Amino acid sequence: MRVMLASRFSLPKPCFQLLAILVMVSMTSETLMAQSDAKEAGTSKSVADKPIAKTGEAEVSEAESAQAKPGKQTTSKDAEKPAVDDKPAGNPKPKAEAETEQPATATSMEDPSLEQEWIAKGVWLSPPQDGPAARDFSLVGEYLGEIGAGEEESQLWGIQVRALGDGAFEARGYVGGLPGQDGASEDEMMVLIGRRSGDTLVLSGGPWAMFAGPDQCRVINAEGEQLGTLPRANRASRTLGAKAPEGAMVLFDGSGTDQFVNGRLTPGGLLRQGADIQFMLNDFDLHVEFRIPHMPKFLEQQRGNSGLYLQSRYECQILDSFGAARVFNGLGALYRHRKADVNMALPPLVWQTYDVHFTAARFGANGKKLRNAQVTSWVNGVMVQDSQELPGPTGHGQPESPTLLPTKLQDHKDPIRYRNVWVVDRGLASGVPFPQMAGEDDSDQ
Repeated sequence: MRVMLASRFSLPKPCFQLLAILVMVSMTSETLMAQSDAKEAGTSKSVADKPIAKTGEAEVSEAESAQAKPGKQTTSKDAEKPAVDDKPAGNPKPKAEAETEQPATATSMEDPSLEQEWIAKGVWLSPPQDGPAARDFSLVGEYLGEIGAGEEESQLWGIQVRALGDGAFEARGYVGGLPGQDGASEDEMMVLIGRRSGDTLVLSGGPWAMFAGPDQCRVINAEGEQLGTLPRANRASRTLGAKAPEGAMVLFDGSGTDQFVNGRLTPGGLLRQGADIQFMLNDFDLHVEFRIPHMPKFLEQQRGNSGLYLQSRYECQILDSFGAARVFNGLGALYRHRKADVNMALPPLVWQTYDVHFTAARFGANGKKLRNAQVTSWVNGVMVQDSQELPGPTGHGQPESPTLLPTKLQDHKDPIRYRNVWVVDRGLASGVPFPQMAGEDDSDQ
């Protein structure tokens, strides 16, 4: 079966019948969803009315909106455009965040009052537990399975669904599987849009209709024939929970911030964005685990923005790029220099990994640069930059010089959380395999 993009797909006459049905379903779904959401609002408190409960692993709970880049779309009415050459700065932090933190409750890893402030801004640092926001979040994720009909050969497809807020969604379909899997291709993908009706998401935009629920996605053709059922896929990074090898320095294990300048802990023992590594590093291998908040109404550079600023000069971008096109400044990119080879972003509120092999620039006695810096990086265990030379600072990195500068977990005012941070200084330890793959039990950390 030859798969073609929606823009190249010629619809047979029966498809017009399906299109009419989808239009009616879409209109009906909006009405039903509005009625359902209104009923919920009248009978129970919304997510913004009570603290978010912890569900499983360590939760994050502070969230801050950031402004969009010049020329980019922004969904915040209060955002102001920064100067053309500036990386967008975030909005001021809630007052409570600058003050002494209250102890975390039994159901939260952070100060409940901060959670409420961020929820009011449309940002969740733990999964929404009830109301329309919870229903939307239950549909965010990945689906993987085979699609085929009759005598046609089945093909493996991967679907990524991301929320845009208020019941609106966008999805991307990939032939051969999900990004990063053998055989998957980002070159020819299907883009779909949809809305939620109750607990079901109705997607259209390609040669088929898709009906996604929390556990599976059904694919229907123009004749109403079911072409396949794609189960929900819950992927985890191959380096998630990787333990620091012999010779590595453990920078953060949840017990304190002694190895950082400006390091701040949440009450639940997670590291906040904005920390600088205390030890000055030259050639090194860095392992970091990070978690991005759920920010459905924010787009592009406003959506879960942070970064690893190597020597304060070169930025490995962190961003919520899940379910989006592989863009120039998305997750895994060398900011304003080179996009990632693969968009390996996982859904928001899922722990992800960054592994960076960095070799610093070299200078002569006269201060002249002799060799460019070089970086190889992996996002969620998949290589996204392969021995890339850095001719100079990226974005607004500090000027290059023989002087060492700190490596930073960038504070872009979005509430990114970190854990399990360790580094191998290759000037002190050599021959250490990198990246380190997690053992079977390690990924449950």
